[in-house]
Amino acid sequence: MEYVTAAIEYARAGFAEVNHLRGLIILLFAVLMLPDGKSVPAFALTATVFHILIDVFAPVFANGSDLRLPPLFEVDFWEQVLLLLIGYLILISVLGVIKHLIFKR
Repeated sequence: MEYVTAAIEYARAGFAEVNHLRGLIILLFAVLMLPDGKSVPAFALTATVFHILIDVFAPVFANGSDLRLPPLFEVDFWEQVLLLLIGYLILISVLGVIKHLIFKR
């Protein structure tokens, strides 16, 4: 039961990470481009990469600050990546099913 609780907590945290304006825009674009259910993992991974790239490049374009790479050798960074990936997997799956039900061919 402890593992189930931990998995649910990761899913909630991932949803919270994606549930910001930047994440919702990426999510909307990913769901609109999603061709079928088999592509969900690839689209979730791509959405996660775009999310991280926006986090890296937004201060450069907005404030003209120096380009700083993400802390690739820190566990906290990879935990955030995992949370984003889980959040995008869940939300792209759910919204992909809703899109499929609404726009049946």
